[in-house]
Amino acid sequence: MRYIKDEVIDIIDKKKKMAFIAGPRQVGKTTFVQHLLKEVSVQDGYYNWDIETHRQKIIKDPLHFWVNSPMPSRIVLDEIHKYPRWKRLLKGFYDENKGKTEILVTGSGRLDVYQRGGDSLFGRYHLFHLFPYSVGEMENKNICPPSPKDCIQKIFDHPKETHAFESLWKLNGFPEPLFAGTEKELIQWQNDHRQLILKEDMRDLTQIRELGLVEMLTGLLPERVGSPLSINALRETLNVNFNSVKNWLMVLDRLYYLFLVSPYSGKLSRALRREQKVYFYDWAELEDESKRLENLVAVHLKKACAFWTDAGYGTFDLRFVRDKEKREVDFLICDKNKPFILVECKISLKDIDPSLIYFKERLKPTYSFQVGTSFEKDYLAEKKEGIYLCHAARFLAALP
Repeated sequence: MRYIKDEVIDIIDKKKKMAFIAGPRQVGKTTFVQHLLKEVSVQDGYYNWDIETHRQKIIKDPLHFWVNSPMPSRIVLDEIHKYPRWKRLLKGFYDENKGKTEILVTGSGRLDVYQRGGDSLFGRYHLFHLFPYSVGEMENKNICPPSPKDCIQKIFDHPKETHAFESLWKLNGFPEPLFAGTEKELIQWQNDHRQLILKEDMRDLTQIRELGLVEMLTGLLPERVGSPLSINALRETLNVNFNSVKNWLMVLDRLYYLFLVSPYSGKLSRALRREQKVYFYDWAELEDESKRLENLVAVHLKKACAFWTDAGYGTFDLRFVRDKEKREVDFLICDKNKPFILVECKISLKDIDPSLIYFKERLKPTYSFQVGTSFEKDYLAEKKEGIYLCHAARFLAALP
């Protein structure tokens, strides 16, 4: 069962709040919540806004739409954010039925984006994020991830043999292509997934009509993974205005097709402060091995930040560090803007990158790692004081 299960059950069962579960399309949200229904023997608790019969029942009677009586002990509302007044609907349903039923709400678009007025749900729900499978999740099935400190300690413990890294490297972390296990299935899935987001979701959930240009934009982005993103350069290539490109990137982020990582400045002098970097949730989109490794690590770190925040361990955020002298470290995890983990990705370099040494001395994070793939999977060595060289498989296996 997926890694967020214990936290979700705690929210709906003990704290009596709604659990919102957001994440990319086809990441396994529906399978996850249907499993939670089966655990309490609920046969008719699943309602999907995209299913016509379900939609009509909800619209006709928002407070009493279930089929049978009595009310199910657990109800799932899938893609309900596509309803223009979804927050008002959920507020009324929750206030009417609090304590009578446990409510799970899922959606592939961000559940707090497409609100157009209506009542606040503050205090009535907790938002969780479900991300693609990671090395750690595949190696620690049915185990709720530990605290951030304990996760990192696992890197230093003697690792067990793992084969998950090879599967994820070759394919991606989405259940369908991952468990199908073939590149042919992966390519077919990628084509369908891309069309689902770029055509259906963008058409249904936004006012964007230049879908052909958005598709062109996504074709330009893979070669820019890992580098500060120039919206001006993209604007010139596409022959559109700056705000259009900026808006399209924001929408693609909100639809979980890609995500943007912002630079960290803190008290650093001459730090880059504006240009972001872009990564895909499907790292298999990238043919260049260095970019693929960096993107794979980015998704794992993004997932760790989301879980640790959702679970209440802190307020974690993923950044990168770069200054005007072009010194750069790929990733910095911060907790309440305080440096926690500094991570550099170098697929074959066995010496510590000078930029990692430079920023480690100035930012003083709790942990600093350089990860790669050109040595044994269990490799870990302290190369500089407080800076560890580690195989990516060992490093990622410790994360959620």
